[in-house]
Amino acid sequence: MTTARNDHDPITAEIIRNALIAITDEMKTNLMRTAYNPIIYEALDYTVGLFDANGDTVSIGLGLPMFIRGLSDAIKAKLEFYGRDGIEPGDILLTNDAYIMGSHLNHMIFTVPIFHDGEIVAFSSSMAHWIDIGGTLGARTQDIYSEGLQLPIVKIFKRGVQDDELTRIIRTNVRVPELAMGDFRAQIAAIRTGEQRYGALLNKYGLAAVNGSIAGVYALTERLARASVAAIPDGTYEAESYMDDDGITDARIPIRVKVIVAGDRMTIDLSDVSPQVQGYFNSGATAGRSAAQVAFKCVTTPTQYPINDGAFRNLDIILPPGRVVSATKPAAMRWWMTIPMTVVDTIFRALAPAIPDRVAAGHHADLCVGTMYGINPRTGRFYVGSTNPPGGGWGATAGSDGMSAVVCINDGDTHNAVLEALEAKNPIVIERYALRPDSGGPGKRRGGLGLELRVRAAAPMRTNVHVERTKCAPWGLNGGAEALPNRVHLERVGGETFSNGNGKLEGEPLKPGDVLVIESGGGGGYGNPNERSRATVADDVRNGYVTREAALRDYGMTEAELP
Repeated sequence: MTTARNDHDPITAEIIRNALIAITDEMKTNLMRTAYNPIIYEALDYTVGLFDANGDTVSIGLGLPMFIRGLSDAIKAKLEFYGRDGIEPGDILLTNDAYIMGSHLNHMIFTVPIFHDGEIVAFSSSMAHWIDIGGTLGARTQDIYSEGLQLPIVKIFKRGVQDDELTRIIRTNVRVPELAMGDFRAQIAAIRTGEQRYGALLNKYGLAAVNGSIAGVYALTERLARASVAAIPDGTYEAESYMDDDGITDARIPIRVKVIVAGDRMTIDLSDVSPQVQGYFNSGATAGRSAAQVAFKCVTTPTQYPINDGAFRNLDIILPPGRVVSATKPAAMRWWMTIPMTVVDTIFRALAPAIPDRVAAGHHADLCVGTMYGINPRTGRFYVGSTNPPGGGWGATAGSDGMSAVVCINDGDTHNAVLEALEAKNPIVIERYALRPDSGGPGKRRGGLGLELRVRAAAPMRTNVHVERTKCAPWGLNGGAEALPNRVHLERVGGETFSNGNGKLEGEPLKPGDVLVIESGGGGGYGNPNERSRATVADDVRNGYVTREAALRDYGMTEAELP
């Protein structure tokens, strides 16, 4: 790729920078509006992006922050596999290799090369979550082979012609092929949009101007990131947390991180994160690197767009293979997204003494979703459905209370699902969807509140729930208290309450009238609770965020001060 700078025309460079953002936004919108599955068009479980000729990120339209590395790493793997001369105009490359992209097999990655004057100059790519990719419906997977169809790097289109045999293999291995093929077409439409718009940009401004502008974007973002790190005191900062278990054994999963700041460079060392586990909470090295990059981006250049690889040139990541966030084959990876979230939170925790004004206390750090499957009595057909992430509490900061009922850091732009839409598509009734009083950690700045979600079965079904962090509560910072953790239980028709003692249910049968209850955790508090304004605590009680009992116990209020 030509890397000549376009220093003599900053106006054109700025126009091209904004055009790159606009292209990825259009790709993102097209995919959302044409996808068939609500996990894409409602939960926004996808990402799209433009990449340079080497596969480095130029502009990425994130639905989920943890996808920040998946596309780039997959494109680089595809380049290495075929070689630059082995990719032709009209080819579309596909894979869902969990150990390339770092996440589960449900993520299908389509990539189209962008040619100019007979040479590859860029790539347009998308990754999206298919609701089903085959494999066992049971949740307790212990290797990748039980989790669904594995596609190595293949050409699903060759010189513009769709490979019918590969397409039929995909259709045959999913339970609802009409939905899967709808998402297939939506992803291809999105990347072709990127290909067309990028080609128009090249035709208008020329390759040298576009490449020079991209080089300028990389350089500017790098300069800002270096300045931000340089403002952090040099030193080594460490923190730890843990996960409940791996879904198979009862052993805790330790999460230990080390952050080293030296001048304008930062090193995030994940060597002491737990080894890969027997159960299904592993993720690949791409996810581990994504966690480090998400944390780094949040504390250095959180509002600098487009998101591009220049932002990470002064970040070093130490991540040996075989860790729970750098797992190797055949590790199970069905619930890959959970542990990287806690890695991000733990990095913030480590940096809190150095940059207390740039980090937040711990958050609920889980999707808090349930999956249901069975025969839908309205259609007589098999279905797989899920509750969308309800959101939960985020940690408070030095300057503000934590946000309430906001999705976890993995899920970024995920929409708050329309409950009536969930009820229309699945045989369920949402009985309650409400804030969880007292779930936010007390502090001078109170943590955000979690939610209570009650889902009643309207037909016989089974449910899988993989909620974590029911024991490691979201922590407070600088004297703030911890929040209530996540919690899951069932309420049977006869009045019996059932829980496994953690947040996991594995193929649990539900009868009509049984209720699945998911309670998302709050966010940790920041600062001494006794320093919170008395009037603000009284308002919290008045609004139902804090009970009278908690105001008396946690904030030292008197009865006379309460409404």
